[in-house]
Amino acid sequence: QAGRLSSKRPPVLRRAFSYSDALRRAPARDTSAAMIDPPPALRYEAETKGIRVRVRPRFLADRSGPGQWVWAYRVEIENRGEDTVQLVSRRWIITDAAGKVEEVAGPGVIGETPVLGPGQRFAYTSGCPLTTPSGSMHGAYQMKDAKGRAFEVEIPAFVLETPGQRRVLN
Repeated sequence: QAGRLSSKRPPVLRRAFSYSDALRRAPARDTSAAMIDPPPALRYEAETKGIRVRVRPRFLADRSGPGQWVWAYRVEIENRGEDTVQLVSRRWIITDAAGKVEEVAGPGVIGETPVLGPGQRFAYTSGCPLTTPSGSMHGAYQMKDAKGRAFEVEIPAFVLETPGQRRVLN
């Protein structure tokens, strides 16, 4: 039944390393005080074909340590269009302060391929460790509509910064 939206989960692609696994392996501590919420100016947003994506990164001081800095980021996807859509896959481009670029791609998000009717939202939180005190992320979601037509939705570029870190511009 090609073209029909499915609520079935696609097979999970295993990677040698995943950011979610890194966050789970980090020592569990009370994160209420350690999650540093960015000011409103550091909340990022993009809209493509009626799908709005908002991202809000947070530095996780309690999960960061010598040689590793960790951020959580909350993503909200809102269907502002008139058609039902399904998120099929994601692709992230992650760049650290040294210019090292990593691409992460796979099915769905956090093990789900959410279906969003008009006006519906889906939100999730994930994480990103880096070996530098700052970096950036951006990417895209592959979506499909009820007729099976695929389209790409922009994930806005956002910065991962350590609070109090002195910035050096090249």
